[in-house]
Amino acid sequence: MNERETNHAPAPLTSDWGSRSHIQSLVLIVASGLGIYVCYELALPFLPALAWALALAVLFTPFHRWLESKPKSPNLPAAVSVLVAGLIVAVPATFVGQRLIMESARGAEIVRAKVDSGEWRRAIETQPRIAPLANWIERRLDLPGTVKSLATWLTVVAGSILTGSVYQVVGFCLTFYLLFYFLRDRRAALDSLRSLSPLSAAEMDRLFGRVADTIYATVYGTLVVAAVQGLLGGLMFWWLGLPAPLLWGVVMGLLAVVPVLGAFVVWVPAAAFLALEGSWGKALILTVWGGIVVGGIDNLLYPMLVGKRLKMHTVLAFISVVGGLMFFGPSGLILGPVALTITRELLEVWRHRAADEAR
Repeated sequence: MNERETNHAPAPLTSDWGSRSHIQSLVLIVASGLGIYVCYELALPFLPALAWALALAVLFTPFHRWLESKPKSPNLPAAVSVLVAGLIVAVPATFVGQRLIMESARGAEIVRAKVDSGEWRRAIETQPRIAPLANWIERRLDLPGTVKSLATWLTVVAGSILTGSVYQVVGFCLTFYLLFYFLRDRRAALDSLRSLSPLSAAEMDRLFGRVADTIYATVYGTLVVAAVQGLLGGLMFWWLGLPAPLLWGVVMGLLAVVPVLGAFVVWVPAAAFLALEGSWGKALILTVWGGIVVGGIDNLLYPMLVGKRLKMHTVLAFISVVGGLMFFGPSGLILGPVALTITRELLEVWRHRAADEAR
């Protein structure tokens, strides 16, 4: 064998292995993408339970850490944390759900009876200053038809809550089942995410911190504040003798969750209704209570509950909450803001890395 043959022998082998490496990388990327998609489809039915279990795990982690400091097995602290979370969340939710079904049906009947009896029309006629405006509105808006549609909607909502109760119970149980493992195995799960992520340890810690802050801000700064607003509005409805105070309190709380909207969507028409009935004192009390107490309580509670954990612009908050609700359903209250936070943090990572490379 001469020298020329010896020099040319390895070249085809190197080229072959290079092409094979590229093909293997491409196959690995395609297989990984397909696997991620299949896993997403598998997890999709459990997404609401996963989202709420994640939120509860973040909220109850400090309490769980305190229990873990005691010399016990790892299962017992997780079980106690799940039990406490269930008592705090499930018991009030069950009571409110049962009362809500009853008040929805009763409220629908009260509204329909007032419309059928013509009581609302007589109340307007007793107010000569308001009657022309009311007549103008009535000519352009089918008020009786609208009110009857609202009553029908309340009846349908009550029925849907009742028929969906079995599914909700299953979802509740699944949430707390997942919560047990999220609390017990959280360190192993976080370590696995760190090992699989292309981000550095510092970047992953910052990402985990931002996600935790977002969940805190969403639950305490949005859900808890909205619940307090709904509670205060419902209590005033009850004190003034308005029908279905729990129902309207829940509606006010739900509206307060969405940025831009709020409890005023309910209490302003109620105050107008009281004024039409001639109950000017009650209308004034409801207006002052709704405008000052219910409307201003978030400015007091949000800094106390959230502090400086997270301050999101109103537009971003609106997009994350409303878009999350439209895309994910009720679990979008958590998943929408979390998805926005993760995206913003990943863009920040790219920006920092680009700035470091430019130096």
